[in-house]
Amino acid sequence: MRRVDVRRYVTPLREGGSLPAVVEADDLGLYVLKFRGAGQGVRALMAEIICARLAGALGLALPEVVLAELDAELARTEPDPEIQDLIRASAGPNVALDYLPGAINFDPAADHVSSDFASRLVWFDTLVSNVDRTARNTNLLVWQGQPWLIDHGACLTFHHAWNGAVADPGKPFAPIADHVLLPGATALAQVDGPLAERLTPAVLQAALAAVPDSFLVQAAGQGAATLAEPALHRQAYVQYFQARLADRRRWVQGAIDARG
Repeated sequence: MRRVDVRRYVTPLREGGSLPAVVEADDLGLYVLKFRGAGQGVRALMAEIICARLAGALGLALPEVVLAELDAELARTEPDPEIQDLIRASAGPNVALDYLPGAINFDPAADHVSSDFASRLVWFDTLVSNVDRTARNTNLLVWQGQPWLIDHGACLTFHHAWNGAVADPGKPFAPIADHVLLPGATALAQVDGPLAERLTPAVLQAALAAVPDSFLVQAAGQGAATLAEPALHRQAYVQYFQARLADRRRWVQGAIDARG
């Protein structure tokens, strides 16, 4: 992953509980920064990285995700004590998404997408257990005339308090019934095979290779002692996705049934 150094805290984005912020980096670009010291913990940042890599492999558009190095000294220039504490708690590498200037929130009543796109997105969100793509909070932006995916920190619900075991990987994902694009996902059965073929073992391994060792070590320290070794931790994720893809008939059918 590309790395940048955060030079300036611009403004907080108070839509979410994790207090993401717009920051400026040493390449003069603007980014939406997700803090490792926020309440959701480092696994939310890991989900951002992993899901971004998988979505990109599936041809879904999303902002570039980078590792953003944050200096605790930036807290000294912020008047808000809550932001000061968040910056200090997040010193070191964090995750940031390229800021899309002029992007607007996706409006399901006004912004129409093809059945193919809706089906591919529903398939992807079912794979990664995304609970956060509803009509109330679409986590989609419209930029340059097309929808862009953002905010995948709530995905991979299985990995919270996880010991690395793969239990019932083909389990249908019930929250997909609330997916904002499920009504238009009429081609789920048709996109299933081609999408699964794209997520080869090499693609899965590359997605996990992008996660820094420090994130994996911190996540393991939150209760998964069996995952203390980063290489084993990464392999556990790869095995999970391989098992979920191998048993995907159940969760794909679950999404089809939810639409019906």
